[in-house]
Formats: sequence, structure tokens, C-alpha cells
Amino acid sequence: MAAQYARGAAPVAVIRLRNPPLNALSSAVVRALEQAVKKADTDPAVKAVVICGANGKFSAGADIQEFSSIQTGGRPRLLSVIDLIEGSKKPVVAAIEGLALGGGLEVALGCHYRIAHAQAWVGLPEVTLGILPAAGGTQRLPRLIGIPAALDIITTGKHVLAAEALKLGIIDEIVEENTIDAAIRLANKVSGQPLNPRRLSLKQVPSLPNMDAILSKALVKVKKQTRGCLAPERAAQKWTTRSGASWKTASAQPLQKVAVIGLGTMGGGIVTSLLKAKISTVALEQDQKHLEVGRRAVTSLVEHEASKMQRSSQSPDACDPALLQFTLDFGALQDVDLVIEAVFEDMTLKKEIFRKLSEICKPTAYLCTNTSALDIDEIASVTSRPPQVIGTHFFSPAHVMRLLEIIPGRHTSPTTIATAMGLAKMIGKIGVVVGNCFGFVGNRMMAPYIEQAVFLLEEGCKPEEVDQALEGFGFKIGPFRMSDLAGLDVGWRSRKGQGLTGPGLAPGTPARLRGKMRYSPLPDLLCEKGRYGQKTGVGWYQYEKPGGRIAKPDPWLHNFLTGYRGAHHIKARFIDQQEILERCLYTLINEGFQILDDGIACTPEDIDVIYIHGYGWPKHRGGPMFYASIIGLPRILAKLRKYSEAHPDIPRVQPSAFLKKLVSVGNPPLKEWMSHAGHQTSKL
Repeated sequence: MAAQYARGAAPVAVIRLRNPPLNALSSAVVRALEQAVKKADTDPAVKAVVICGANGKFSAGADIQEFSSIQTGGRPRLLSVIDLIEGSKKPVVAAIEGLALGGGLEVALGCHYRIAHAQAWVGLPEVTLGILPAAGGTQRLPRLIGIPAALDIITTGKHVLAAEALKLGIIDEIVEENTIDAAIRLANKVSGQPLNPRRLSLKQVPSLPNMDAILSKALVKVKKQTRGCLAPERAAQKWTTRSGASWKTASAQPLQKVAVIGLGTMGGGIVTSLLKAKISTVALEQDQKHLEVGRRAVTSLVEHEASKMQRSSQSPDACDPALLQFTLDFGALQDVDLVIEAVFEDMTLKKEIFRKLSEICKPTAYLCTNTSALDIDEIASVTSRPPQVIGTHFFSPAHVMRLLEIIPGRHTSPTTIATAMGLAKMIGKIGVVVGNCFGFVGNRMMAPYIEQAVFLLEEGCKPEEVDQALEGFGFKIGPFRMSDLAGLDVGWRSRKGQGLTGPGLAPGTPARLRGKMRYSPLPDLLCEKGRYGQKTGVGWYQYEKPGGRIAKPDPWLHNFLTGYRGAHHIKARFIDQQEILERCLYTLINEGFQILDDGIACTPEDIDVIYIHGYGWPKHRGGPMFYASIIGLPRILAKLRKYSEAHPDIPRVQPSAFLKKLVSVGNPPLKEWMSHAGHQTSKL
């Protein structure tokens, strides 16, 4: 992860940013970029420089994970490196492919020339995270394209396609060919020419006679578009229930001691998170064998976290093992303030545990269930304290993933909600309060996304083609690689529980229909053959061994798909990347609109936070609902109508009534969406 410096036969040095998947400008990359620029500047054989990104992407900007480590009182290091680029005695050309966003565009603005591929996007999306461009973008962009156009880009965070960027003057040239080769030719062409006219920081901001009026108009526009807008992460902390209770009126109760039931992958990660926050923790398992396995796993995680803290100059005692008690005895939970049940998704088992907890725990203790889909009210119904029962949906690995969906039941008290949100803050999570329905927000939206991916296989795609399209969009991992990682048997167990497959399926049910709705048995068939994914060495892909991590396209699966299509009389067709993206992403977004209209999520920002921090939605896209607002709701509606006409047996492709309503009232900005929602059936 760095910037690679190379000099070929031509007198042009090529500096390549490399930090997959999107070449984020981490401190290591910025440091390497600085060294490479200095080296090129002092190399007498080099006459010009090209800066580009690896894997067809320039850079999506700063590494958000490092924001908290930026020192105050001095300029961010990236800004000084961009100044160094601009001050180079040799022409520097930015070769923009894929995207140049945030700090990526700021690096390009520091270059003397900018050349972009026709499909490249540029922009300064920092405002979507509640911050401003901090590496010169607010200064160089107005000097390049004028204040009105720069204000529009900076204050909206929108992405600009290369053709529009050329018209605005952000870039100097568009190419359809190899961008880097074109940039090298341009660098050779301009070598020796004066550079001061190309140094944006030396240019004057174009003056306009009505500047005050322009700024006043821009301020009014920003206030209207971002009414009450805070960074999405902050907005998600401000929950409100249908009864009127909210973060303003409810107070979190202190938590001195917490228990975790179940020490599998999820439970072990939750225990580690609690220890990192210096919370006294009781870890309970069902028998000695599972307890010992859990003890070893937790100990390994804690040691790993302590080692990481030590390397980053933090105190390793933040993971003090003395705070942890392992036990088989439910009686050890008598004095805990809060319990997190983290056993596997089985309603009968969870209800059995909650009956015990209701009898054993002190009356003031809060009872949390870590579930990804199950009904909180049904679990609470077996206790004597439904107001103190709440869902806490952690994401795996729980000691790493920052998202925590918090799900109140019908009777959950405001104090319980506030306490769960307080726990999230204590352990470094981003808590988002959501409604109680199957799958809540995240998994409910994920269902149509996965459904479309599998339908695309039926119609002619291969798993790797679907994954490549979505990974090209910015996801770190596509749906089929993710399914193999999580285990196909997890979804299979859920579908059997719902009666969609297995013994509970009524005899004579058509293979590809459930009621009048289209259904694909492909994942079930793979599970029946023992193809669970990475754990078995084969799933949608093949791996080098059971437990392997390197996914390779599987000829067996390709042949299986061909045979499946033949058996069901499906004629395979070519499906391009655009259709793959639209069918997977727009159905996910459509479910998001339905969730907003149902009152399962309070705001579109809540959905965006959930998807950015829990489901790998590419940060530079701003979350699914923000992305929808940028590309335009009429376009999404038109595409959904197109696909619903082609596939009338797929209900989730039918456009949401709320989406249609928003389009009918003029496609309002995202901040105004909820003023048009009914909320008659709010689950919050």
C-alpha cells in the first residue's frame, strides 16, 4: 500500500497510487507520494511526471479511518504534499481513471495538467460526511472554474462525469483510450513550457460584479437543501419513537457489568469489544467444551487487540483480561446490569434463554438479543420485563465492525433504548435505532439485492460477472463472494425456517415459484450438494482447500448452471454490467423507500449509515439513499418500471409507493423526503 515510482525509456516518471480497492490516501500512501515526487524532481533524467492510480482508479480520497489521528495545530500532511506537487520544477500530469474524489481530486488539482478517461468521475463529496475539503480543494477549484460552479460542487458533494468536468474546465482533455499513455504523451508535449500559469494557487479568483448576491443566493440554497443537516453519523444518534420519546428526553443508565451468552464468532467479538472499553464482562457458554473453545478464541482476539494497541502507542491494558469471567453458571448473571444474548438464530432457543434471564437477572437489568432478523416482541413476550428487552444487531466481526442496529420492541422503554445507544457509544459503535420487522433495515434491504443477483445467474450471468460489476461500483466484495464467506448454509437454514425449502415445503410446489412469486432454488441446490462456501472449499466459487480464501471461478458450477437452465427451459442471454448494477442496486434502494414509508427507519441518513458501516457500501457513493438522490429519483423509478414490466412475478421490483410519491411532487432533495412520508404504521 503506497505510491509506486517508475521511469521507463521516455523521460517521464510515472507515480502510481496503490491502496486497493480505491487507492485511499492513507498516511503511508501520502508519505510514499511525497518521496516519489521529490525523487522525480531531483532526477536529472526526468523531464515530466504523471500521477495515476492502480487498478483503473485514481483515488477516492483520504482514508476516513485515519481522520481521528490528524494532528491539530498544523496543516494536514496531504496539503503539504499537494503544494510540493504544484511547486515541482517539472510538469506534472494527473491521469484520472475511474474516480478522483475528495483528496483524490485535490491531488489532481495540485497537478499542472489533468487528463481523464471518458467514464471517470470527479468531485468533492466531503460534505456528505459532515466535513469540508481540507487539502486545498476549496481554494484551487474556485480559481480554476470560478466561484459559482465551485460552490455547487463543494456544497452538494455531487460527482461530475468527465464530459461535464471538461466543460467546467476541471480537466484539460478526455480520452477513450489508455489514459496513462495519453498522459505520458501530454507530459512530453508540455515539457519545458512555463509552469506558473498552470499553478492554481497563484491564479486570482475570477471576480464577478455581483459577488455578494451570488454568495447570498448560494447560502440560501445550501440552507434549503440541508435543512437541519448534520453529518449522517451524528444524525443517526438522534432517535425518536412514535410515542414521542427521543434522545432529548431519555437518559442512558450506567453499566458497570455486562454479560454475553454464547462465545461463537459473534459472541467472542462482542466480549472483545466490551473488554476494549474496560467493561467488566461475564462470558457464559452451554457446556465445558464450548466454553474452552470460546475461551481460546476470546483470548486470541484480546491478545491480538492488545498487540495492535501497543503498536499504535495505546495502553495495552485497555484489554485487561482480569475484567473477564468465564462461566457455565447462569447464576453468575445475577448482578449484571445488562445481558447480550449471542446464540445462533433459533427462536425456540432464544426464548428459552430469555425465560431464564427473566428469572435470574436483577429486576433492573436490561436484556438484549443479538439477532439479525427475528421478532423482538416474540422474544420479549416470554419475560416479565418487555420494557427492558431490546434487539442489538451486531455485525461480524463484532470487535471490528462499527455498526450496531438497535431494535426496540412494542413495549421497549425509552430508557432501554437510551441505554443501548449509550452502550454502543461506550464500545465505539455507531448505534442506529430501527423498527422491528423481519430483517430490520440492513438485512431487509439486502434480501432483494441478493435475490436479483441469483436471478441474474438463472438468466445467463456467472457469479464472477455479477461480483465484478458490483466490486467495480465500489463494494469491496460482491454478493457471491460474500455468500461464500458467510456460508451458504446460513441462508439455507433461514429459508427452511420460513418454509421456502426443505421438509416444510408443501409437496408439488413448483421449483421456481412460491405462491405467485418467482423463487430461485439455486442456493438450496448447492447446499444440498454440501457446497457451503469457503468452509467446505466450494460454493459459488472453488477454493484451494476447505477454509481457503482465494476464490476462483468454478467450471463445475458453470456446467451446473447450464444444466439448470436447460432443465427449466431458460434461454441464457448476455447481460451487461449496467443491467446488473441497476437490478441489484435499484431494488435495494427501492426497499429502502418502502422501509422509510413503513417507519422502520427514521431518516434516509439512518439507512446510509447502516449501509456504509455494516454492508460495505462504498463510502464515496454516500450511502444508497444519498446515491439515489444524486442520480435522480425519476431515473430510478423509470428503471424499476422497466424491470417490473419484464419480471411481473418479482414483487420487490415493483416501485415503492413512496418513491412514486416523491417523484410526483417534483423529486425533492433528500432532506425533504420525510415530510412526504405517511408513517401511519411506524414501527419506532
